Amino acid sequence: MNISKPQQRTLHAMAQGAVIKLIRDDNGDVAAVECITGEGWALSDCSLDVFKSLKRRRLIASQNGQPYRITREGLANLRSQLDNRVSARSF
Repeated sequence: MNISKPQQRTLHAMAQGAVIKLIRDDNGDVAAVECITGEGWALSDCSLDVFKSLKRRRLIASQNGQPYRITREGLANLRSQLDNRVSARSF
């Protein structure tokens, strides 16, 4: 499955504990999204278009009105990437 770089970054953050919260307007429509990492930082790559694409592909889901999280299908489609916090080699 082809996944763009912003979608890939968002999925990687979600695999490490990030969640997506929806910001709604007065009519109840989704006006914006906010991706909060596990450490409490906001992810700038997560836009409304990225959110809609990930949701359409069923790579993220919400249960019982909770923030959106990555699904098992999302984890299966995630390309492996080294974690920036972990050293790749021991010296």
